[in-house]
Amino acid sequence: MAEPASLAGWPTLTRRYADIAWLWIRAAWAYPTSFLTLVVANFLITGLDIIGIAIMFAHLDALGGFTFREVALLYGASSLGLGIADTLIGSVERVGEYVRTGRLDQMLTKPLPLLLQVCADNFTLRRLGRISQAVLVFSWAATFVDWTPSRVLVALMMVLAGSAIFFALFVMFSCVQFWTTDASEFANAFTYGGATITQYPLTIFPRELTRSLTFLLPIAFVNWYPCLYLLGRSDPFGLPDWLQFCSPVAAVVLVLLALLVWRTGVRHYTSTGS
Repeated sequence: MAEPASLAGWPTLTRRYADIAWLWIRAAWAYPTSFLTLVVANFLITGLDIIGIAIMFAHLDALGGFTFREVALLYGASSLGLGIADTLIGSVERVGEYVRTGRLDQMLTKPLPLLLQVCADNFTLRRLGRISQAVLVFSWAATFVDWTPSRVLVALMMVLAGSAIFFALFVMFSCVQFWTTDASEFANAFTYGGATITQYPLTIFPRELTRSLTFLLPIAFVNWYPCLYLLGRSDPFGLPDWLQFCSPVAAVVLVLLALLVWRTGVRHYTSTGS
């Protein structure tokens, strides 16, 4: 099926996505104890990252020139963006499995955009554990920010843009599986690996890596540049301060590129033959 040609179709697509997601939520809630256990387990497991950072700061006053509270702000923002994207479209990582089993063929026969179906398939709320612990950490760290209306706006844009950037990374690198059928770990290196990098100040990495994460694969716009503005800091590498407001631009560019890569992958797909 062709994608809608204008924004007029987005309300309908949103409802269709919600319908599919609701089916999976109802199925999961049929076993409430199991569901709640998975949510709590996800909360605790993902929370080990910030515990590890806290233990590290028990022996440090600063990391790359940033205090624990400032690193917690970076961590919370990055984890929140990843958690939202992972919850909404994390199933796209399984596109290789769908190709191998022929499930993708079934989806292609339905009158809905393929990407929407793949993203909503196996929707699970257990990933709320990651989001909730990220919200807690970010909320605690945010109490040390000197808030102004402009910083509130930048923080909101950071969460939305960060989620969109991770959405693009999930889709873009999962598309490799149209050619390899089994490269989910390759995609994880850029999605979860990118999230791990952005949980720390980029000052601990070489200048060349920071520039690559700014101009080649702009993961730095997930939280680094917006958080510099929230903290009232100039860029430690001497890059212009206007980059601190460019997260939405980076998100739009990456999403458009991801959709193009997805379209190319679907056109390359020739069915399982079964």
